[in-house]
Amino acid sequence: MAGRNSKPQNPLDAPKGRRTSVIPRRPVASRDRFGRATEAIARAMGTPFFLIGLTLFCVVWIVFNSIGPEDLRFDSAAIGFTALTLILSLQASYAAPLILLAQNRQDDRDRVQFEQDRQRAERNLADTEYLAREVVALRLAMQDMASKEFIRAELRSLLEELDRGRDDVPDAPPTGSARSRSGRGTPTGSVPVVKP
Repeated sequence: MAGRNSKPQNPLDAPKGRRTSVIPRRPVASRDRFGRATEAIARAMGTPFFLIGLTLFCVVWIVFNSIGPEDLRFDSAAIGFTALTLILSLQASYAAPLILLAQNRQDDRDRVQFEQDRQRAERNLADTEYLAREVVALRLAMQDMASKEFIRAELRSLLEELDRGRDDVPDAPPTGSARSRSGRGTPTGSVPVVKP
């Protein structure tokens, strides 16, 4: 029997936040649910269907109370359809606050959307500035980088210097066999230059 109730009932040694209340609470209806309902009503009141329906309701009311059987009439035309006026004023008195509530919710949504758009625009601006800096850095690096033509011209000038240097060196006895034994011979696949 003790195993059935494993959770203690309202322990007094527990902190206040963890204690359950003596009176059980009913779940509170969400404010968002009420706000959505008011928006739905306000949205429905702004449709042509609602206006046509309200017009038809008023026409039927007036026609029935004007030409209907005397004993079934519930609103008198002689006193200006007081019940219809009361119903329409009651509907208008509820419609105005519902429309204001829906408008306030829309303003809150617009404010949140504006804040998100502003943050997105700031991120886009930061990304654009970063990319612009990177493009400028790449352009500067490309200006410092040697082009193909420059490298070719430098290689040609080096080859010309090497050729001039060989022309100035007197003919030395071929030492290819000694070099090949020491491992410093001509590279494989290269042809030694022999001057006539």
